[in-house]
Amino acid sequence: MGFFKEFKEFAIKGNVLDLAVGIIIGAAFGTVVNSLVNDIVMPPIGKVLKNIDFKNLFLSLDSSTAGIKDLEAARKAGAVIAYGNFIQNVITFMIVAFAVFVLVKGANTLRRKEAANPPAMPPAPTREEILLTEIRDAIRVRNG
Repeated sequence: MGFFKEFKEFAIKGNVLDLAVGIIIGAAFGTVVNSLVNDIVMPPIGKVLKNIDFKNLFLSLDSSTAGIKDLEAARKAGAVIAYGNFIQNVITFMIVAFAVFVLVKGANTLRRKEAANPPAMPPAPTREEILLTEIRDAIRVRNG
């Protein structure tokens, strides 16, 4: 089988398409969660903590960044540790992890319900069905 034919066969399989859709939806979900954290969760937390803007929380590692309050300006001036961004990213991760946990928990619950209620077995053939099957098989043997 040629390389391109094999690749085409691989790429068209349903699992690859499902994976692609999952990645696209995951990226969109990440954008929504980032907005949730940056625009909805962090402002009230910052307000409660004396109007702290987490985006501009950093530690100066260079004397040239002393007195600068804006993270971007401090980054341009010298080395900084942007721990405010780290805090926001940890919160974003926790929200995504919780959403994935809820999704997996739901899927596991559905699997357990399916396992607990296996599909009903078809009823055993009646005496008449068994007799008709034997007659059919005997006719096939006689007719060759």
